[in-house]
Amino acid sequence: MASLPALPRRYHTASIWLLYALGLVPAAYGFWLGATGQLPGNPVKEFEHLLGLWALRFLVATLAVTPVRDLFGINWIRYRRALGLLAFWYVLMHFLTYMVLDQYLNFSAILVDIAKRPFITIGMAAFVMLIPLALTSNAWSIRKLGPRWGKLHRLVYVIAAAGALHFAMSVKVVGPEPLIYIGLVLLLLLWRPIRPRFNRWKRGHDPLLRHGRA
Repeated sequence: MASLPALPRRYHTASIWLLYALGLVPAAYGFWLGATGQLPGNPVKEFEHLLGLWALRFLVATLAVTPVRDLFGINWIRYRRALGLLAFWYVLMHFLTYMVLDQYLNFSAILVDIAKRPFITIGMAAFVMLIPLALTSNAWSIRKLGPRWGKLHRLVYVIAAAGALHFAMSVKVVGPEPLIYIGLVLLLLLWRPIRPRFNRWKRGHDPLLRHGRA
């Protein structure tokens, strides 16, 4: 399978930092819209929703990196950590917007919400699970944890599923958009057991891979 031309190595670091910068643009733009009164309805809820939606998008993008490489030969593995960390920062901003701008740090009300509103319970659980992944998204943790690092980071599949469910349960009417994200997460989850067989099939049908010249 033909692959896209590779980005020269000297641009790798710059391209990752560019991804971080571009990834934070939706949050900055949404905040500016809210601060200038340009968000419709309840601006706090709209901003909170925007942050949560982009967190889910970055989670899906993180999980899609490996299938995209397997299926299309496009290797964006170097961007996977940045995408995952962007997802974490958006979840954190989503959570802080809820705590500070929505609930005004009323911790008793927040605890009641977490206990009594299932979609908030699920969202909070996803956020808690995401924290150790963000803290260990560095080369030192990979070396220190060894094989346990990979096992820990498989939690991202559970987090993505919880995020899609949280989104669907948070809207009054479940329309096409939440269903699309649920469908994407399901496809990415299903790819895990299919992947080993697909890669064996691909090696058997690609002459370069079969003869070890890829």
